[in-house]
Amino acid sequence: MKVIELKHPLVEHKLAILRDKKTGTKEFREIISELATILCYEAMKDAKTYETEIETPIRKMITHKINENHYAFIPILRAGTGMLDGIINVIPNAKIGHIGMYRDEETFKPNVYFFKVPKDIEKREAIILDPMLATGGSALDAIELLKKEGVKKIKFLCIIAAPEGIKKLEEEHPDVEIYCAAIDEKLNENAYIVPGLGDAGDRIFGTK
Repeated sequence: MKVIELKHPLVEHKLAILRDKKTGTKEFREIISELATILCYEAMKDAKTYETEIETPIRKMITHKINENHYAFIPILRAGTGMLDGIINVIPNAKIGHIGMYRDEETFKPNVYFFKVPKDIEKREAIILDPMLATGGSALDAIELLKKEGVKKIKFLCIIAAPEGIKKLEEEHPDVEIYCAAIDEKLNENAYIVPGLGDAGDRIFGTK
């Protein structure tokens, strides 16, 4: 499995602000979006381009563009939507799907309540968005749902990943690439990432 952890002083700086419990909702949202943009650039290093002719203020030239319709970005509700603005800034014409899940507070397992993706999803590269890869349960369910729809290439973008979640994806779906801003130490008894940043959804939407 390919696991890419961003190693950059600016990313580390942004993460330090993000993790701080004193950081307010507005700044938290902005940094989640910024890190999503950086992750998107990294995840699309292998994007295929096509030749096209344009005219600069000086002369005509042959250059390359990406076919934005080749991609679908799939946030896992609700926290994953916090990464969307950063993605759309980079690929404004990309199609967006949604997968709704909630975590059972006793079993820590995800339950799917909503699934809506572009009708031709099987022809696209699907990039799943979720700020936290903790137990890996939500990620596994999302990947399995997309594979049932015929998707062949899937990437998973998150801000912070736990070793337990990475291991689970590696065991079940070694073909899925993971891109994260940081790999943390472990999960605690409540399945929260340590040191982590708390509940990403609550901090994005100001619900706690």
